[in-house]
Amino acid sequence: MLEKASTELSLANYRVLAAIGSGDERASRVGRNLALGKPTVSATVDSLCLRGLVSRSSVGDDHRAVALKLTVEGQAVLDRVERAMIERISDLSARTPDGPRLMEALSWLGRAMDDALVQRTAVEGNATR
Repeated sequence: MLEKASTELSLANYRVLAAIGSGDERASRVGRNLALGKPTVSATVDSLCLRGLVSRSSVGDDHRAVALKLTVEGQAVLDRVERAMIERISDLSARTPDGPRLMEALSWLGRAMDDALVQRTAVEGNATR
């Protein structure tokens, strides 16, 4: 239902655009945080760049590392899509017996997912040392 809330982005494109917008500037980090493989991230980033939603630049002297950034249009699209998704979720929650409580529970779930990601990243970081 969230994917159908907007005709501008597929859910996969939204996830990558949102990750970049939240500060994941490197494709490797986007892939790790979204549990996506390098080919999937590369193809999605290529698509978003072609649409003018994301720009790439090299990182310092490391020509292998690429910094990703939302363009002005990318930020505008992300904002529109997120508003449409919020409207869809709000409409659905209003149809439940206790919409405000459901929204609160969803915020708890979001924080739990963020915590799990931080923990997973820390464990993976320790495993590579």
